[in-house]
Amino acid sequence: MAALHATGWAHGDVQPAHLIISPEGTALIDLALAHGGDIPSAYDFSYRGCLVHYESPEISRSVLETGTATPTMAADVYALGASLFISATGLRHVAYPDDASRKAQRQAIVDGPHRPVNVPGVLGKLIEAMLSPEPADRPTSAEVCKELSSGH
Repeated sequence: MAALHATGWAHGDVQPAHLIISPEGTALIDLALAHGGDIPSAYDFSYRGCLVHYESPEISRSVLETGTATPTMAADVYALGASLFISATGLRHVAYPDDASRKAQRQAIVDGPHRPVNVPGVLGKLIEAMLSPEPADRPTSAEVCKELSSGH
């Protein structure tokens, strides 16, 4: 993700199913919703969010208000934090009924109480920072990569 962001592109659909982890490293797949650079208008389409469990508050808010949003690097970091949270705890970072409508799910992302990050150590602190409701308060993907690679 940090390499993608370094080129000026946002993924737009970061989730556990799009992370391939092997002894050789980690790969981020499925760039179907990636956004950045110059996209010819004939190939561009409205971004309507990703899998809601991993959507950032600003993406959810925009989709609720306008029906569309623009993927951002900060939203990708949030989605990776939500992915790490669910991988570490088995729970979504925001509680809502499994059968809730997408609108209700998005409203919970925007307004609902977020579960505490009960993940110990450096990883827990990193996840908490990545899930900051304010995009400017989140670490960059390069900072996340550095922290995850540090071996803490």
